[in-house]
Amino acid sequence: MDQQKNEPMWGHIHTLVVLEEVGSYTAAAVRLGISKSAVSQRVAELEKVVGMSLVQRTTRSVRLTEAGQRLVDSSRGYFEGIERNYVELRDSLRDPRGIVRVTAPVALARQQIVPRLADFLRLYPDIRIELELSDQIVSLAKEGFDLAIRHSDTVPDTHIAWLLCKTDAVLVASKGYLRLRGMPKTPEALANHDCLHYFRRGQVSSWSFQQEGRQANRVNVPINGPLATNNSEALREAALGDLGIALVPDFSAEKDLREGRLVQVLPTWKSAGAFGGNLHAVRPYSPYISKPVRIFVDFLRAQLKTGFAIKGKKS
Repeated sequence: MDQQKNEPMWGHIHTLVVLEEVGSYTAAAVRLGISKSAVSQRVAELEKVVGMSLVQRTTRSVRLTEAGQRLVDSSRGYFEGIERNYVELRDSLRDPRGIVRVTAPVALARQQIVPRLADFLRLYPDIRIELELSDQIVSLAKEGFDLAIRHSDTVPDTHIAWLLCKTDAVLVASKGYLRLRGMPKTPEALANHDCLHYFRRGQVSSWSFQQEGRQANRVNVPINGPLATNNSEALREAALGDLGIALVPDFSAEKDLREGRLVQVLPTWKSAGAFGGNLHAVRPYSPYISKPVRIFVDFLRAQLKTGFAIKGKKS
């Protein structure tokens, strides 16, 4: 014990810092690349050395005691400096290499990101992408992601965001459906159509529109239809199957509109509030961003900078 007291506990303190950031022993173990029991052992040894409890353990969560929080707050900057210097040195001495962990919405990733990855990975063979497809909003710090691709208008102040491109929602339908039911001329006419909409728990089934250049002229339309789902790819497929008129992000409909399988409905009306108006690459704030992450973001910005060109939609 006396020998342990004389030994620096920097690794143990760093473990506590990571535990506070991610909020669980399991997530801390993943971040540090060690076992969950090793994380627990390091915390216990640190508590034994300092002579006081640093972590409050419950069945559902991990919280630091006041003493533990003070230790983390006073130490975090030192470890951030060490990490920054290490990454800067590593990146300066070699070609970009490493893992970029990314989370992205399912439809966007399948349609717009995955098809572009082959070119990126051929350009940078020493970079590896770990891409998780999920429509759930997750904590990047707790889950260990370097980046999230988010379809939103705003991002948290605690995060860094790069704008990838602007995006809009568009109404689409198949030619077969429109031959059978007719082309609606106004938003109000949608009340008499089968509408395929993005399902959000607790929200009323309605769409809002405003005419291009006329912000005050907003129309709310109650809708009904045979399908509601939380995936724009599924909505697009349903529209292709003649099931109704779908409101989807432009990146989901772009190819089918261009190739004539879908037709844009009410092109002079703009959807309001259905989806975010921007695509962002987002990461938690840190004083230094690794070269692989910066290169991947720059690649996506270059690839997506022109947005998604749809006839009838104004950019």
